[in-house]
Parts: sequence; C-alpha cells; structure tokens
Amino acid sequence: MSGPASFDLRPDLAKIAEKVPAGSRVLDVGCGEGDLMQALESQKNCDARGMEIDAEAVEKAVGRGLSVVQGDANRDLADYPDAAFDVAILSQTLQTAERPEWLLDQLLRIGRTAFVSFPNFAYWRMRLSLLRTGKMPMSRHLPQTWYETKNIHHLTIEDFRDLLAAKGVKVKGSWFFADGREIGSSNANWRAEHAVFQLSLMRD
Repeated sequence: MSGPASFDLRPDLAKIAEKVPAGSRVLDVGCGEGDLMQALESQKNCDARGMEIDAEAVEKAVGRGLSVVQGDANRDLADYPDAAFDVAILSQTLQTAERPEWLLDQLLRIGRTAFVSFPNFAYWRMRLSLLRTGKMPMSRHLPQTWYETKNIHHLTIEDFRDLLAAKGVKVKGSWFFADGREIGSSNANWRAEHAVFQLSLMRD
C-alpha cells in the first residue's frame, strides 16, 4: 500500500498525514475540497470530518464522498463538544482567522492533539522583497496583493511560539518547509516559508 504522499498533497499536508495516527477521529478545519481528508481515510483508516466556509469547495468535497459541512470556524467551532476528536487540524488558515488565539483554544478543546500550519511572514525572501520594493511581498504561497488577501494576522514562527508559551500549550513536534521541501529547524524563522506544529495542552 502506498503512503499519503501518493495523493500529491502540499508539503505541510503530507507531513500532517504522515503524523496523524491510524484510526483517528479527525476534524479538518478549513478542509477545502478535502484532499487531506481523503488521504487520511484511504491510507490511515481515519474517521475524517471537515468544516469549510466556501460553498463550492464543500460541494466538491461532498461529491468525493467526504463528510464536510459548510461553516465558519470563527464562530461554529464553539458548537463542538470537548474532546470530540482525537486530532483537530488547521492548515494555512490561522492567519485568516478573526481571533487566532480563540481559534487555537477551540482546536485544543475539541481535539486531544492539534496540527496547525501557517505561512511564515519572516521568511527571508519576504524580508528581502519588502526591503527592495517597500511593498507588501507576494510569493508562491502568498500570491494575492495586500488588498485582495484574506490574511489579516501576519505572523512569524517566533510570534507563534510566543503565543504558545503564553497560553501554556505544549509543542509535540514542529516541521519547516521551503521551496517545496522539508528543511531543518535551525534558524527556521528566516529560512522557512511555512511551518507545521503539533500541539497539545500541557496537562496531556
């Protein structure tokens, strides 16, 4: 049997798929068309559920036989009971949240462990672009102009670490990526385009 990478997932999603335990109950928040969910169900025998705000993406995911509901994570996660899932996932969405710290609380309330991935705005190419042009940078992972982007909270890896420390959240694992491949953790705040963190509450 081939692994989740056979689904040609984004690097951050492939890493999450690799780390999610087989047979887990999973909630994928902001699941899009359900690529990660499909990989987890097919390769890890997970019971995967999804939430997505975009109606067209929800329709496509449901058309693939996936259990996805339309909802706004900024409000609707409050309706889920505590520890309803083994794993809660938020990929490339935290920076678009109205209240990122509240959203993180909800993930860790709903799931026994959480995976969060996000673009790193301290990536060296972003810094250099801002220095050279004096304008908000654009990249492969952040292709929209400043007035079109859905990103409203621009964060760095160090910003996220500070938030976790302030909230008493345990980092169970972290992985970093640049140019479509995984890189080491050394100087990740300026070397990495995006990051994946596996989290749990300190008591776990």
